[in-house]
Amino acid sequence: MFSSYLLLAFAGAVSASCNSSTSLVSATTTEGCACQELSTTYPEYLYYPNSTNYTTVNLEAWDTRSNLEPSCIFNPVTADQVADGMSVISKCNAQFAIRGGGHMNFPGANNINGGVMLALSGLDRIQISADNSTVEVGPGLRWFDIYSYLEPYGRIVIGGRLKTIGVPGLTLIGGVHYFANKYGYAMDNVVSYDVVLGNGTQVTATANSSSDLFWALKGGANNFGVVTKFTLKTFAIPQVSTTIQVFNESVDDASVAAGAVITINYNATTKVVSASLIGVQEGTESPPSRFANFSSIPAVRAVNNVSSMATFAAQLDSPLQMFRVKFGHHTMRPDADQLYSFYQIWKAAVDEIADVDGLYPTFVLNLDPASANTIAKTNGVGNVWGADDSESAIWYQTSTGWNLAKDDLRVQTWSRQLTAKLHALNQAEGLSSEFIYMGDAGEDQDPWVGMPVENVERMKTVRAKYDGGGVFTYLNWGGFKLPN
Repeated sequence: MFSSYLLLAFAGAVSASCNSSTSLVSATTTEGCACQELSTTYPEYLYYPNSTNYTTVNLEAWDTRSNLEPSCIFNPVTADQVADGMSVISKCNAQFAIRGGGHMNFPGANNINGGVMLALSGLDRIQISADNSTVEVGPGLRWFDIYSYLEPYGRIVIGGRLKTIGVPGLTLIGGVHYFANKYGYAMDNVVSYDVVLGNGTQVTATANSSSDLFWALKGGANNFGVVTKFTLKTFAIPQVSTTIQVFNESVDDASVAAGAVITINYNATTKVVSASLIGVQEGTESPPSRFANFSSIPAVRAVNNVSSMATFAAQLDSPLQMFRVKFGHHTMRPDADQLYSFYQIWKAAVDEIADVDGLYPTFVLNLDPASANTIAKTNGVGNVWGADDSESAIWYQTSTGWNLAKDDLRVQTWSRQLTAKLHALNQAEGLSSEFIYMGDAGEDQDPWVGMPVENVERMKTVRAKYDGGGVFTYLNWGGFKLPN
């Protein structure tokens, strides 16, 4: 019965060098044109297959389905080099993919077969402002890098929860953090974007300059340009109080507040279920009072601590090259009975694919607090979501890992069908929302249908203005592309 109480609790809480290899690419191809010109101009930053640098950068991704074979990898270290690279790619009409942290979980999201991979790992500069109120960060950083840098200043940013997640992807699609209910999402805390457009032009987008692009980048993903620098708000939160609790099927009661994520794991071979709660609260009160009732539940393991955000984030890893993984996700109004029903349906469905090698299924619940969406509506800028702030919602997600490519079609089909089934049940009960968070979505889902039509049309206008040549629509692989 533990899962029913966990889900009830969650619902109740609503109401968180070596690049010396010779090119094998013909210069007569579009990618050959781009690779050879970039190799001539920036030989130290252009990697070809069979070189150590190529292999290293190519494997800096979480989902092993992203292990594709670009014709070359361009790994610039300055915004000017990115601008030169985009000019060459555009001129050569070469297809390309952008690699930030490499955590988006489907083939082509951050890599490409043939074409050019534009890797941003070399843009890793970070600098706090004189008054400590903002920090400039490059797209080559991961959130743990930023938390660690800010630790001596007693400040944090609103960013990713797992230490290996990169800055650009998460920030451009929204960005979930434990403190979203108070500070909004990561996108709501960006005060400036330095952007390289498809023709190589560099633009700084703020609330007062290129403000239309500034708005579109708040959730509009990679449809407009390459961001080479984010300027983020910082907050004086030197320490956080945290709780990590693990439960089995024997627990009897639960109550959990915002600022938490619940993950349920099920081993279809041993039939063992375990659930974990990760809760984070500002300040030093330990255990954190927002989870006081929950902390009274008998747990297999419970760890309460007070630390910096960097120290806490260091514990939460999602290693690169972890496994093949498929997401499925939707949004719903909070309803404990429906959530428990979903858990049972998911568990039974997992049994159907129990023989898949390396199967690692999880059912994840995140809170979309109404207060976070109110922040976007009242900060004078907004974001592309245009999300309802009249009530909080729950984002439920199935995340399914496995080992072997031979099982790809089976697992992907299974995941797609399960996601559709759960959403249809919510639609029948009047509990569904069409909003889809890109960070939790599968490659077969369409996040644009859940946004206000006027916002999608406004983004198209911005795209036409800043990328009239369609570089990020027709040449750039990966991410969720605005419809035409």
